[in-house]
Amino acid sequence: MKTKIIFAGVLFLAGLFLLWSQMPVSASPAPQVAYPSPTPGPDGRIIYIVKDGDTCEQLSILYGVSVDYIRTTNLLDNNCTLRAGKPIMLGIGGPSVSSPTPGPSPTATPVTPTPTVSAGGTASICVLIYDDANGDGLRQSTEGAIAGAAISLTSEDGTFSKTLTSAINPDATAYQGMCFDNVPQGKYNVSAAAPDGYNPTSDLTSNVEVVPGDTAYIDFGAQHKVVTDTGNTKKGPSPLLGIFGAMLLLGGVGLGVYAWRMLRRK
Repeated sequence: MKTKIIFAGVLFLAGLFLLWSQMPVSASPAPQVAYPSPTPGPDGRIIYIVKDGDTCEQLSILYGVSVDYIRTTNLLDNNCTLRAGKPIMLGIGGPSVSSPTPGPSPTATPVTPTPTVSAGGTASICVLIYDDANGDGLRQSTEGAIAGAAISLTSEDGTFSKTLTSAINPDATAYQGMCFDNVPQGKYNVSAAAPDGYNPTSDLTSNVEVVPGDTAYIDFGAQHKVVTDTGNTKKGPSPLLGIFGAMLLLGGVGLGVYAWRMLRRK
């Protein structure tokens, strides 16, 4: 009789353990940490100056930018190595706007004749983000434009700044790039950010100088990412183990009741 009681207890404990092991475990929510938001510069680019000890993983967490984006946009090595003091681009946003400082009221001056600008008084700068299918950084005639890339144009003296988003014009018969028209004479910085799903295959920054009547053409290459499915899926607890545990639990209880009744009859 004692053996039956011990066996009933073992069955009860085994069933209880199996049921407990199948219960879902709720993870505590991760603490929310507030990080500073980077401010775009006059040209819309978000630039960060690398400090000693910085890593791409830290910057990815701080500013919500993927490590892959930081590495490819700034043409870093496969280990995403950062050098202290070097500026890196974390993205492109709207250009920062400064509030004008009120000053003294302007004094009326005599109206003087405005010089007439000759034909072609401004220039155009056209930028093409092309799909570099073979990844060689050189555009072939069969490699077309990519839509959704942010393109920023800023003059070195800060008097001109504009950002466009690349698009594909089905009506265009030849050039598919985005053109900044009515650009004043001067030196300009051109930068771009590849859209999601693309890695740059060339430097996405360039400098250009234009004079009235010029049309400058700049090409940037980007290649579509290849995403592989690792197939690592986490399976949930098996319902069969839960059923088996419940059967052991009920069997242990039933055997215990039977042994208790037999003891009472004696």
